[in-house]
Amino acid sequence: MVSAIETARIAARKALESTYEGMATVVEHQKVKDKSTKLTSHEDVVVLEGQPCRLSFTSIAAVVQGETAASAKQTVKLFISPDILIKPGSKITITQSGMTADYTYSGVPAVYETHQEIVLELFKEWA
Repeated sequence: MVSAIETARIAARKALESTYEGMATVVEHQKVKDKSTKLTSHEDVVVLEGQPCRLSFTSIAAVVQGETAASAKQTVKLFISPDILIKPGSKITITQSGMTADYTYSGVPAVYETHQEIVLELFKEWA
């Protein structure tokens, strides 16, 4: 028997996932050892592809004054299934509203029953 709370959670998750307009691809930069040469190198490995998601954008301040020029500061948050494990440092490519961008994150995701929220930064290079 499913409780009323569980029924509400299922409905809330379904409603939230209906707002997912984007698709995510997650790539990890993994160490790979060549069996013949025994040399270790790094390879980009796709660990998740075509995962529905949604990006949310929030402006923190109108303008932040830097040393050389003023720039706008923006927070990008990823909403995605709570069943997904994305390791810190992974490259996350999001396509939403006809735009594609590469992101990463280094913090801990906020995981809820219905979704998880991950604050993203633009991807610059592998660490």
